[in-house]
Amino acid sequence: MNTALWFRKVGGQIRGFLWSRRAQQAKMIVLGRNLSEGLLAKLVVYLLLSIVAYLYLQPLLYMISTALKNISDLLDPTVKWIPRVVTWDNFSKALKGLQYPEALRNTALIAVSCSLVQVLICAMSGYALARLAVPFKGVLTALVILTFLIPPQIVIIPLYVIFSKLGLLNTPFVFLIPAIFGQGLKAGLFILIFRQFFRSQPASLEEAAKLDGASVLRLFFGIMLPLARSACLVVFLFSFIWYWNMYYEPSMFLAKSFTPLSIRLDGLEDVLNPSLLGNTKIVKNPITEGTKMAAAFLIILPPIVVFMFLQRWFVSGIERTGIVE
Repeated sequence: MNTALWFRKVGGQIRGFLWSRRAQQAKMIVLGRNLSEGLLAKLVVYLLLSIVAYLYLQPLLYMISTALKNISDLLDPTVKWIPRVVTWDNFSKALKGLQYPEALRNTALIAVSCSLVQVLICAMSGYALARLAVPFKGVLTALVILTFLIPPQIVIIPLYVIFSKLGLLNTPFVFLIPAIFGQGLKAGLFILIFRQFFRSQPASLEEAAKLDGASVLRLFFGIMLPLARSACLVVFLFSFIWYWNMYYEPSMFLAKSFTPLSIRLDGLEDVLNPSLLGNTKIVKNPITEGTKMAAAFLIILPPIVVFMFLQRWFVSGIERTGIVE
């Protein structure tokens, strides 16, 4: 009898130990050793990230959904996200209305060429302000910041007069020449990014190169610029996106013979519903929201594809250039 009671008591203790061990393991899985390592914390983080991702993706999803709707689905208030009939006519109309191949070529020419020039010129300017013994360096840095703060509307008329006298209107040179002289779109910000990056590099690199007889240009192109690959990528992507999406400057300097996608989108309504009787506008199809959404998606598609391929290096580049500080 005593033996049976003893085995029962020992069995209860073992079961209690096993239950407590399992409870401890479950607690470790749910909460983790630290608050940030447990399953509960990860679920909260994923939930927050999903909400943020939805907030960013919701306009894009709405754009695609609207572009795939026909007129009946657009007029039906019960159809919100998923169309009853998927149609691709809006994309064909958008391609034709935007004259997409020509406009895409014009936009890519401006964005890519000006972005590459800005990477080189802003890198040289940032290196000079960070490393070289430039007279009045503080004043020049303040002027760089000032060029970034001045609204473009203030200098647009003098620039228009200058480009008109030089015969550069309606050509990509109205954006390329300012980029060559360090006055491109947001160039002041890019110079400051490179200045911050080059200031963070150790001085021993330059000292070793100078002992070997390296000149300033060889030091910059052979050592400093290869080290600034992450900064160059960040500046290129920022510049590319801003040149791709700009509207105010092309509307002032470019005419219909050479217009980017942003200007074509603004005039898409007139292409879809042209005026046929003088000032009287005959509307063929008043419901053009689907076509406009398809055109907007076609415009933002190339930058999305570029960012998808380069986002890994872009994020790491932002961390190294000091933008987060």
